[in-house]
Amino acid sequence: MFSRPSLIARGIAAASLAALACAASPAFAGANDKAFFEQVSGQWKGPGEIVAGKYKGTKFTCDLTGEANGSSAGIKLDGFCRVGVFKQPMSAVITQSGKSYSGKFLDGADGKGLDIVSGNVGKDKVVVGINRKKLNGAMIARLQGESTLNITISVKVEDTMVPVIGVSLNRQLDTVAVGSIKR
Repeated sequence: MFSRPSLIARGIAAASLAALACAASPAFAGANDKAFFEQVSGQWKGPGEIVAGKYKGTKFTCDLTGEANGSSAGIKLDGFCRVGVFKQPMSAVITQSGKSYSGKFLDGADGKGLDIVSGNVGKDKVVVGINRKKLNGAMIARLQGESTLNITISVKVEDTMVPVIGVSLNRQLDTVAVGSIKR
């Protein structure tokens, strides 16, 4: 059995990774799909918080790296999320499947992760349906400029979508200076 902090970390990590991965997700056809996936590729880092439910008020941070699929639309994400001293590895793969996308975070809904079940991508925003066994929800990720990705994950409670997790990720830029040596 997992400890409570480990379970919290796993849940937050899965949801956060799902959110970032879905930021580059379903229903954006052809070249526009690929362009969006490339736009959210790179390294992202930032805080999040559980805003409803049993673990309301729990704060966490995520550090994720996205790499667009070569010639087709999609993305692969790796990294981790941390709650205090507990660190949860993260992984996700989103791939084009016909006119839509399929994907999973961690090991998918059959394991300890999430599945993507639907989606709609716009120029700077994506809304996707997520599923884990009997839990249905949605994730909205909005790219603000080139350096901020705000994410809200909501779950369906009866007929109402209730926000449960909020994350704000910032693009991490390489700050290493490169120069030449003059003799």
